[in-house]
Amino acid sequence: MDEILLSRAEARRIAVRAQLLDAPQPTDLLDAVRHLASVQVDLTAAVAPSADLVCWSRLGRRYTVGDLDELFQERAVVELRGFLRPAEDIRLYRAEMAQWPGPEPLRDWQMDVAEWVSANDDCRLDILEQLESEAPLSARRLPDSCVVPWRSTGWTNNKNTQRMLDFMEARGEVAVVSREGRERQWDLATRVFPETAAMPLQEALLERARRRLAALGLAREKAAEAPGEPNDVGQVGTVAFVEGVRGPWRVDPEQLDRLAEPFVGRTVLLSPLDRLVFDRKRMAELFEFDYQLEMYKPAAKRRWGYWAMPILHGDRFVGKLDATADLAAGVLRVDAVHEDAPLPADVRAAVDAEIADLAEWLGLVVAR
Repeated sequence: MDEILLSRAEARRIAVRAQLLDAPQPTDLLDAVRHLASVQVDLTAAVAPSADLVCWSRLGRRYTVGDLDELFQERAVVELRGFLRPAEDIRLYRAEMAQWPGPEPLRDWQMDVAEWVSANDDCRLDILEQLESEAPLSARRLPDSCVVPWRSTGWTNNKNTQRMLDFMEARGEVAVVSREGRERQWDLATRVFPETAAMPLQEALLERARRRLAALGLAREKAAEAPGEPNDVGQVGTVAFVEGVRGPWRVDPEQLDRLAEPFVGRTVLLSPLDRLVFDRKRMAELFEFDYQLEMYKPAAKRRWGYWAMPILHGDRFVGKLDATADLAAGVLRVDAVHEDAPLPADVRAAVDAEIADLAEWLGLVVAR
Protein backbone atom coordinates (compact mmCIF):
# COMPACT_ATOMS: atom_id res chain seq x y z
CA MET A 1 0.00 0.00 0.00
CA ASP A 2 1.32 3.45 -0.93
CA GLU A 3 2.28 5.76 1.93
CA ILE A 4 -0.34 8.47 2.54
CA LEU A 5 1.23 11.93 2.52
CA LEU A 6 -0.90 14.95 3.41
CA SER A 7 -0.01 18.56 2.81
CA ARG A 8 -0.31 20.81 5.85
CA ALA A 9 -3.36 22.43 4.24
CA GLU A 10 -5.03 19.04 3.84
CA ALA A 11 -4.22 18.13 7.44
CA ARG A 12 -5.63 21.44 8.69
CA ARG A 13 -8.83 20.98 6.70
CA ILE A 14 -9.27 17.48 8.08
CA ALA A 15 -8.95 18.88 11.62
CA VAL A 16 -11.33 21.79 10.98
CA ARG A 17 -13.97 19.61 9.31
CA ALA A 18 -13.81 16.99 12.04
CA GLN A 19 -14.46 19.67 14.64
CA LEU A 20 -17.55 20.94 12.73
CA LEU A 21 -15.92 24.33 12.09
CA ASP A 22 -16.35 24.42 8.32
CA ALA A 23 -19.50 25.37 6.41
CA PRO A 24 -22.36 24.63 6.48
CA GLN A 25 -22.81 24.80 10.25
CA PRO A 26 -24.48 21.93 12.10
CA THR A 27 -28.11 22.48 13.04
CA ASP A 28 -28.74 20.09 15.95
CA LEU A 29 -27.00 20.57 19.30
CA LEU A 30 -27.24 16.99 20.55
CA ASP A 31 -25.99 15.62 17.23
CA ALA A 32 -23.04 18.02 17.43
CA VAL A 33 -22.19 16.94 20.99
CA ARG A 34 -22.43 13.29 19.95
CA HIS A 35 -19.98 13.90 17.13
CA LEU A 36 -17.56 15.91 19.29
CA ALA A 37 -17.84 13.14 21.95
CA SER A 38 -16.82 15.52 24.76
CA VAL A 39 -17.17 19.19 25.64
CA GLN A 40 -15.00 20.48 28.47
CA VAL A 41 -16.68 22.15 31.43
CA ASP A 42 -14.93 25.32 32.58
CA LEU A 43 -16.84 28.09 34.31
CA THR A 44 -14.43 30.92 33.50
CA ALA A 45 -16.78 33.47 31.97
CA ALA A 46 -14.61 36.36 30.84
CA VAL A 47 -16.72 36.18 27.66
CA ALA A 48 -18.95 33.16 28.28
CA PRO A 49 -18.39 29.71 29.81
CA SER A 50 -16.19 27.61 27.53
CA ALA A 51 -18.80 24.91 26.84
CA ASP A 52 -21.26 27.55 25.63
CA LEU A 53 -18.59 29.11 23.41
CA VAL A 54 -17.81 25.71 21.90
CA CYS A 55 -21.46 25.17 21.02
CA TRP A 56 -21.90 28.71 19.66
CA SER A 57 -18.76 28.32 17.52
CA ARG A 58 -20.40 25.33 15.85
CA LEU A 59 -24.08 26.25 15.68
CA GLY A 60 -23.94 30.04 15.67
CA ARG A 61 -27.30 31.73 16.21
CA ARG A 62 -29.06 28.38 16.43
CA TYR A 63 -27.46 28.00 19.85
CA THR A 64 -28.80 29.90 22.86
CA VAL A 65 -27.00 30.06 26.20
CA GLY A 66 -28.76 27.50 28.35
CA ASP A 67 -29.48 24.98 25.58
CA LEU A 68 -26.57 22.77 26.66
CA ASP A 69 -27.64 22.98 30.31
CA GLU A 70 -31.13 21.93 29.22
CA LEU A 71 -29.68 18.79 27.62
CA PHE A 72 -27.80 18.19 30.88
CA GLN A 73 -30.95 18.56 32.96
CA GLU A 74 -32.77 16.19 30.59
CA ARG A 75 -29.89 13.68 31.04
CA ALA A 76 -29.28 13.62 27.28
CA VAL A 77 -25.72 14.57 28.22
CA VAL A 78 -23.93 13.84 31.50
CA GLU A 79 -20.79 15.14 33.14
CA LEU A 80 -17.83 12.86 33.71
CA ARG A 81 -14.23 13.83 34.49
CA GLY A 82 -14.94 17.51 33.83
CA PHE A 83 -16.43 16.90 30.37
CA LEU A 84 -20.00 16.78 29.11
CA ARG A 85 -20.59 13.60 27.14
CA PRO A 86 -23.56 11.93 25.41
CA ALA A 87 -25.39 10.01 28.12
CA GLU A 88 -25.32 6.75 26.17
CA ASP A 89 -21.51 6.86 26.15
CA ILE A 90 -21.44 5.95 29.84
CA ARG A 91 -21.41 2.34 28.62
CA LEU A 92 -17.87 3.03 27.37
CA TYR A 93 -16.68 3.87 30.90
CA ARG A 94 -18.44 1.32 33.11
CA ALA A 95 -15.81 -1.42 32.79
CA GLU A 96 -13.07 1.07 33.66
CA MET A 97 -15.09 2.23 36.67
CA ALA A 98 -15.47 -1.38 37.82
CA GLN A 99 -11.70 -1.93 37.59
CA TRP A 100 -10.77 1.28 39.42
CA PRO A 101 -8.01 2.32 40.08
CA GLY A 102 -7.00 0.41 36.94
CA PRO A 103 -6.05 -3.00 35.58
CA GLU A 104 -2.95 -4.71 36.91
CA PRO A 105 -0.13 -3.89 37.11
CA LEU A 106 -0.93 -0.65 38.91
CA ARG A 107 1.33 2.36 38.78
CA ASP A 108 2.74 3.71 42.03
CA TRP A 109 0.33 6.65 42.07
CA GLN A 110 -2.64 4.33 41.52
CA MET A 111 -1.60 2.18 44.46
CA ASP A 112 -1.21 5.30 46.63
CA VAL A 113 -4.70 6.51 45.71
CA ALA A 114 -6.25 3.08 46.33
CA GLU A 115 -4.57 2.88 49.74
CA TRP A 116 -5.84 6.37 50.66
CA VAL A 117 -9.42 5.54 49.68
CA SER A 118 -9.24 2.23 51.55
CA ALA A 119 -7.88 3.93 54.69
CA ASN A 120 -10.81 6.37 54.54
CA ASP A 121 -13.52 3.91 53.55
CA ASP A 122 -15.75 5.07 56.42
CA CYS A 123 -15.80 8.54 54.86
CA ARG A 124 -16.77 7.05 51.48
CA LEU A 125 -19.64 5.16 53.11
CA ASP A 126 -20.73 8.28 55.02
CA ILE A 127 -20.91 10.22 51.75
CA LEU A 128 -22.98 7.50 50.08
CA GLU A 129 -25.36 7.38 53.04
CA GLN A 130 -25.89 11.14 53.11
CA LEU A 131 -26.38 11.37 49.35
CA GLU A 132 -28.92 8.55 49.52
CA SER A 133 -31.17 10.67 51.75
CA GLU A 134 -30.29 14.31 51.02
CA ALA A 135 -28.88 14.68 47.50
CA PRO A 136 -28.02 16.82 45.69
CA LEU A 137 -25.24 18.12 47.91
CA SER A 138 -22.00 20.03 47.33
CA ALA A 139 -18.65 18.88 48.68
CA ARG A 140 -18.75 21.38 51.53
CA ARG A 141 -22.07 19.96 52.74
CA LEU A 142 -20.80 16.39 52.81
CA PRO A 143 -18.97 14.83 55.78
CA ASP A 144 -15.20 14.80 56.08
CA SER A 145 -14.63 11.77 58.27
CA CYS A 146 -11.24 10.93 56.76
CA VAL A 147 -8.71 9.60 59.22
CA VAL A 148 -5.83 10.07 56.76
CA PRO A 149 -5.74 13.54 55.16
CA TRP A 150 -5.11 13.97 51.45
CA ARG A 151 -1.60 15.30 50.89
CA SER A 152 -0.65 17.20 47.76
CA THR A 153 1.74 19.93 46.73
CA GLY A 154 -1.11 21.56 44.77
CA TRP A 155 -4.42 23.23 45.55
CA THR A 156 -6.11 19.96 46.60
CA ASN A 157 -3.95 19.54 49.72
CA ASN A 158 -6.18 18.53 52.65
CA LYS A 159 -9.33 18.81 50.50
CA ASN A 160 -10.40 15.40 51.68
CA THR A 161 -14.07 15.38 50.71
CA GLN A 162 -13.44 16.79 47.25
CA ARG A 163 -10.75 14.25 46.49
CA MET A 164 -12.90 11.43 47.80
CA LEU A 165 -15.74 12.55 45.51
CA ASP A 166 -13.38 12.65 42.55
CA PHE A 167 -12.31 9.08 43.19
CA MET A 168 -15.89 7.97 43.83
CA GLU A 169 -16.86 9.51 40.48
CA ALA A 170 -14.06 7.51 38.82
CA ARG A 171 -15.45 4.38 40.54
CA GLY A 172 -18.93 5.10 39.17
CA GLU A 173 -20.47 5.66 42.60
CA VAL A 174 -21.39 9.37 42.41
CA ALA A 175 -22.05 11.85 39.63
CA VAL A 176 -22.52 15.57 39.13
CA VAL A 177 -26.23 16.27 38.93
CA SER A 178 -26.24 20.09 38.77
CA ARG A 179 -24.28 23.19 39.71
CA GLU A 180 -25.00 26.09 42.03
CA GLY A 181 -22.69 28.88 41.03
CA ARG A 182 -19.28 27.26 40.70
CA GLU A 183 -20.07 24.35 43.03
CA ARG A 184 -20.78 20.89 41.69
CA GLN A 185 -23.83 19.24 43.23
CA TRP A 186 -23.48 15.49 43.69
CA ASP A 187 -25.89 12.56 43.69
CA LEU A 188 -25.64 8.80 43.46
CA ALA A 189 -24.55 7.77 39.98
CA THR A 190 -27.42 5.30 39.74
CA ARG A 191 -29.84 8.25 39.81
CA VAL A 192 -27.93 10.28 37.18
CA PHE A 193 -26.47 7.92 34.58
CA PRO A 194 -28.71 5.86 32.29
CA GLU A 195 -28.91 2.11 32.82
CA THR A 196 -26.55 0.67 30.25
CA ALA A 197 -24.60 -2.55 30.07
CA ALA A 198 -20.84 -2.24 30.37
CA MET A 199 -18.83 -2.80 27.20
CA PRO A 200 -15.73 -4.98 27.84
CA LEU A 201 -12.81 -2.76 28.77
CA GLN A 202 -10.58 -3.26 25.74
CA GLU A 203 -13.53 -2.87 23.35
CA ALA A 204 -14.59 0.28 25.21
CA LEU A 205 -11.12 1.80 25.06
CA LEU A 206 -10.95 1.06 21.34
CA GLU A 207 -14.36 2.61 20.69
CA ARG A 208 -13.45 5.69 22.72
CA ALA A 209 -10.30 6.08 20.63
CA ARG A 210 -12.31 5.78 17.41
CA ARG A 211 -14.79 8.38 18.64
CA ARG A 212 -11.94 10.68 19.63
CA LEU A 213 -10.28 10.34 16.23
CA ALA A 214 -13.56 11.05 14.44
CA ALA A 215 -13.85 14.27 16.46
CA LEU A 216 -10.23 15.33 15.96
CA GLY A 217 -9.77 14.19 12.37
CA LEU A 218 -6.13 13.34 12.91
CA ALA A 219 -4.05 12.81 16.01
CA ARG A 220 -0.89 11.16 17.27
CA GLU A 221 -0.78 7.54 18.34
CA LYS A 222 0.84 8.75 21.57
CA ALA A 223 0.76 12.20 23.18
CA ALA A 224 1.41 13.78 26.55
CA GLU A 225 -1.18 12.79 29.15
CA ALA A 226 -4.07 15.21 29.54
CA PRO A 227 -6.62 15.25 32.37
CA GLY A 228 -10.14 14.11 31.61
CA GLU A 229 -9.79 13.39 27.90
CA PRO A 230 -6.65 12.15 26.09
CA ASN A 231 -5.16 13.81 23.02
CA ASP A 232 -3.87 10.56 21.50
CA VAL A 233 -5.77 7.76 19.78
CA GLY A 234 -3.58 4.67 19.86
CA GLN A 235 -3.62 2.52 16.74
CA VAL A 236 -7.08 3.30 15.36
CA GLY A 237 -7.53 4.98 11.99
CA THR A 238 -5.21 5.14 8.99
CA VAL A 239 -1.49 5.89 9.20
CA ALA A 240 -0.47 9.04 7.30
CA PHE A 241 2.33 11.58 7.24
CA VAL A 242 2.02 15.36 7.08
CA GLU A 243 4.44 17.26 4.87
CA GLY A 244 6.98 19.19 6.92
CA VAL A 245 5.99 17.51 10.23
CA ARG A 246 7.96 14.69 11.83
CA GLY A 247 6.51 11.26 12.43
CA PRO A 248 3.28 9.46 11.57
CA TRP A 249 -0.29 10.49 12.36
CA ARG A 250 -3.51 8.54 12.68
CA VAL A 251 -6.28 9.87 10.43
CA ASP A 252 -10.02 9.23 10.45
CA PRO A 253 -10.75 7.25 7.23
CA GLU A 254 -13.99 9.17 6.69
CA GLN A 255 -12.06 12.44 6.58
CA LEU A 256 -9.57 10.98 4.10
CA ASP A 257 -12.50 10.10 1.85
CA ARG A 258 -13.70 13.71 2.04
CA LEU A 259 -10.46 15.29 0.88
CA ALA A 260 -11.73 15.46 -2.70
CA GLU A 261 -14.73 17.52 -1.58
CA PRO A 262 -14.47 21.32 -1.85
CA PHE A 263 -13.52 22.83 1.50
CA VAL A 264 -15.72 25.75 2.56
CA GLY A 265 -14.29 27.51 5.58
CA ARG A 266 -15.75 30.01 8.03
CA THR A 267 -14.46 32.76 10.27
CA VAL A 268 -14.85 31.57 13.85
CA LEU A 269 -13.94 32.82 17.33
CA LEU A 270 -12.92 29.90 19.54
CA SER A 271 -12.78 29.26 23.25
CA PRO A 272 -9.16 28.98 24.46
CA LEU A 273 -10.15 25.47 25.62
CA ASP A 274 -11.59 24.40 22.27
CA ARG A 275 -10.43 20.94 21.18
CA LEU A 276 -9.02 22.38 17.97
CA VAL A 277 -6.40 24.27 20.01
CA PHE A 278 -6.33 22.41 23.33
CA ASP A 279 -3.42 20.17 22.30
CA ARG A 280 -0.89 22.99 21.88
CA LYS A 281 1.77 20.75 20.30
CA ARG A 282 -0.64 19.48 17.63
CA MET A 283 -1.85 23.03 17.03
CA ALA A 284 1.70 24.28 16.49
CA GLU A 285 2.61 21.38 14.19
CA LEU A 286 -0.45 21.58 11.95
CA PHE A 287 -1.42 25.26 12.11
CA GLU A 288 1.93 26.88 13.00
CA PHE A 289 -0.04 29.05 15.42
CA ASP A 290 1.70 30.73 18.35
CA TYR A 291 -0.80 30.69 21.20
CA GLN A 292 -1.26 29.87 24.86
CA LEU A 293 -3.89 30.57 27.48
CA GLU A 294 -2.57 33.43 29.63
CA MET A 295 -5.17 33.67 32.39
CA TYR A 296 -2.70 32.22 34.91
CA LYS A 297 0.06 34.66 33.99
CA PRO A 298 0.58 38.04 35.72
CA ALA A 299 -1.14 40.76 33.70
CA ALA A 300 2.17 42.41 32.83
CA LYS A 301 3.44 39.23 31.18
CA ARG A 302 0.43 38.60 28.94
CA ARG A 303 0.89 39.13 25.21
CA TRP A 304 -2.71 38.67 24.06
CA GLY A 305 -4.98 38.90 27.10
CA TYR A 306 -6.57 37.02 29.99
CA TRP A 307 -8.99 34.96 27.83
CA ALA A 308 -7.79 35.72 24.30
CA MET A 309 -9.92 33.81 21.79
CA PRO A 310 -8.15 32.21 18.80
CA ILE A 311 -9.50 33.49 15.47
CA LEU A 312 -9.93 30.83 12.79
CA HIS A 313 -10.38 31.94 9.17
CA GLY A 314 -10.92 29.03 6.82
CA ASP A 315 -8.18 26.55 7.67
CA ARG A 316 -5.73 29.03 9.24
CA PHE A 317 -5.52 30.91 12.51
CA VAL A 318 -5.10 34.61 11.85
CA GLY A 319 -5.04 36.18 15.31
CA LYS A 320 -6.48 36.45 18.80
CA LEU A 321 -9.42 38.45 20.17
CA ASP A 322 -8.90 40.05 23.58
CA ALA A 323 -12.41 40.81 24.78
CA THR A 324 -14.46 40.80 27.99
CA ALA A 325 -18.21 40.58 28.47
CA ASP A 326 -19.35 43.36 30.83
CA LEU A 327 -22.88 42.22 31.53
CA ALA A 328 -23.62 45.04 33.96
CA ALA A 329 -22.72 47.66 31.36
CA GLY A 330 -24.31 45.70 28.52
CA VAL A 331 -21.16 45.71 26.39
CA LEU A 332 -18.60 43.34 24.92
CA ARG A 333 -15.38 45.23 25.54
CA VAL A 334 -12.89 44.62 22.75
CA ASP A 335 -9.44 45.58 24.01
CA ALA A 336 -7.55 44.30 20.98
CA VAL A 337 -7.63 42.15 17.88
CA HIS A 338 -4.10 40.80 17.72
CA GLU A 339 -3.34 40.08 14.05
CA ASP A 340 -0.66 37.45 13.46
CA ALA A 341 0.01 39.26 10.18
CA PRO A 342 -1.79 42.30 8.77
CA LEU A 343 -5.25 41.10 7.74
CA PRO A 344 -6.62 41.81 4.26
CA ALA A 345 -9.68 44.06 4.30
CA ASP A 346 -12.11 41.21 3.56
CA VAL A 347 -10.71 39.04 6.35
CA ARG A 348 -10.82 41.92 8.83
CA ALA A 349 -14.42 42.57 7.82
CA ALA A 350 -15.26 38.89 8.43
CA VAL A 351 -13.59 39.04 11.87
CA ASP A 352 -15.50 42.22 12.76
CA ALA A 353 -18.75 40.56 11.68
CA GLU A 354 -18.03 37.57 13.91
CA ILE A 355 -17.29 39.86 16.86
CA ALA A 356 -20.62 41.59 16.25
CA ASP A 357 -22.36 38.18 16.14
CA LEU A 358 -20.69 37.21 19.42
CA ALA A 359 -21.92 40.38 21.09
CA GLU A 360 -25.44 39.92 19.72
CA TRP A 361 -25.51 36.31 20.91
CA LEU A 362 -24.62 37.52 24.42
CA GLY A 363 -27.20 40.32 24.26
CA LEU A 364 -24.46 42.98 24.30
CA VAL A 365 -23.15 45.74 22.09
CA VAL A 366 -19.53 46.04 20.99
CA ALA A 367 -17.40 48.66 22.75
CA ARG A 368 -13.90 49.15 21.43
